[in-house]
Amino acid sequence: MDSLFSHILKQARINKGLSQEVLADELFVTKAAVAHWEKGIRRPDIAMIIKIAKCLDIDVAILVNAIDSDNEVPNVIIVDDEKIILNGGIPIIKSVLPDANVEGFTKPSDAIEYAKSNKVDLALLDIEMGMTSGLDVCRELLEFSPKTNVIFLTAYMEYSFDAWSTGASGYMLKPLTAASLREQLNKLRYPFITGEVTE
Repeated sequence: MDSLFSHILKQARINKGLSQEVLADELFVTKAAVAHWEKGIRRPDIAMIIKIAKCLDIDVAILVNAIDSDNEVPNVIIVDDEKIILNGGIPIIKSVLPDANVEGFTKPSDAIEYAKSNKVDLALLDIEMGMTSGLDVCRELLEFSPKTNVIFLTAYMEYSFDAWSTGASGYMLKPLTAASLREQLNKLRYPFITGEVTE
C-alpha cells in the first residue's frame, strides 16, 4: 500500500543516487526491509527514521510528518453555487478518492468556515459563484491554510491565467470527470495519500 512516507523515502533515495541495497547496507538492515518501507508494507521506528534522514540528507521532520499524514483521512471540499454540480461532483470525487471525507458547499463563506476548523487537503472551487469570485475564495483559503491544494473547476477557459496567479495547483473545465480528477491528483503541490482507485 503506497503512502506519503514510502513515496518520500523512495524519492529521497533516488535523488541521492542510492540503490535499495546500498541504503540497506548503510543502515545495517536488509534490502527487504527497505523494499517494505518503500512499498508501505512496514514502517521503521523513530530511531531508524533518524538514521534514514541522516543518510539521505533529509529533514527528519519531513519523514515524521509524512507518517503522521499517512494516519489521517484526507478532507476534500467542492464549492459551487449550483447544487446540481455538487450532486454530480461528490460521487465522482468519492469514486476516485474512496478514503477521503468529501464535503460540498454552495456558499463560499460556509466552505471557509469549515476550512478554518478542519485541515483541507484538496479544494475544488468554481470561479463564478454569484457575487463571489472563486479566485478570492482561493486567496483567502490559502492565506490561513497555505498547504491546501486548490483546483479550479469552471466552465470558462478565459479565467485560466488569473487562476494560476492565485497559487492554485490546477485548473479543470466542467464537467468534472474521474479521468480529469485523476490527472490533477498527479500534479498537486502538496501530495497526500489518496487511496486512489485507478479503474
